[in-house]
Amino acid sequence: MDREKLTLGIETSCDETAAAVIEGTRKIRSDVVATQIPIHRQYGGVVPEIASRNHILSVMPVINEAIERAAIDKSDIDQVAVTYGPGLAGALLVGVSAGKALAYALDVPLIGVNHLEGHIFANFLASPELAPPFMALVVSGGHTSLVKVEDYNSFSSWGQTRDDAAGEAFDKVARVLGLPYPGGPAVDKLAKEGKPVIDFPHALMKDGNYDFSFSGLKSAVLNYLNSARMKGISVSKADVAASFQAAVVEVLVHKTIDAVKHSGLGTLVMAGGVAANSALNDKLQEAAARCGIKFFFPGAKLCTDNAAMIACRGAYMAEAGQFADLKLNAVPNLNL
Repeated sequence: MDREKLTLGIETSCDETAAAVIEGTRKIRSDVVATQIPIHRQYGGVVPEIASRNHILSVMPVINEAIERAAIDKSDIDQVAVTYGPGLAGALLVGVSAGKALAYALDVPLIGVNHLEGHIFANFLASPELAPPFMALVVSGGHTSLVKVEDYNSFSSWGQTRDDAAGEAFDKVARVLGLPYPGGPAVDKLAKEGKPVIDFPHALMKDGNYDFSFSGLKSAVLNYLNSARMKGISVSKADVAASFQAAVVEVLVHKTIDAVKHSGLGTLVMAGGVAANSALNDKLQEAAARCGIKFFFPGAKLCTDNAAMIACRGAYMAEAGQFADLKLNAVPNLNL
């Protein structure tokens, strides 16, 4: 064999049906994503049952396309890595079932991957020079976490959200502002037209506290808009978006830089869908540069849900002998 092992990755944790093939641990051979955004936009958010049904329709065509784009046969696959949590139960089950069926049919090992760990490992695909240890900020629709990555298979949680995740807050604020789904990119775009002139709250800002809370901020935005409406006062939606986004970004940047300093590490990575937010990316990069911290970001495409990151994480797990059996099940509330 004149190549490294080929890992097929499968990702169906929410509303993206994705499959990818990577060679070794970091070489992407193919990366295919079928999005359901147009389907869920009419409902203002992801409808779990509809997401599950569309995963069923898309999962095998997407897997076949990933294999075709990688210019290989199914028989060339050495192992199958699949997201088994966290995420929507029905959506996860589609991917897990497909992964188990393929592993059984091809008689290759199965690897169950934590979706959040996958997001962190997207950075390895984008930056060949990156190696542990480092601090990771994971910001997505359902999760906001600070994770110390000690080596490729050892992690420790430094902080997480106590209520709404940053991405969830973005979606809810976008909805009340009348912006389309997905809310994060829409708020980011509108914020560029406004100024952060409204003083919204910043929760849990004491040094050494690495947990997050965005429910109070979300409520403050709702109260501001409701109060203005009741008083007949016109508001600038762009200023509201800019002020809300600034509050989220300031909290994330402050806590993340403080955690890196206290950890004694010199490297920071960012991961997850909200990591594609332009203001967060710019501010965190600036803060890291001021403090002499190396900053890594996987790029917008690898920030959102994809299967290349799942295959990457799975490949490292396989090297450590961390395989699953065919009893693998979905775990919607899986933790790091």
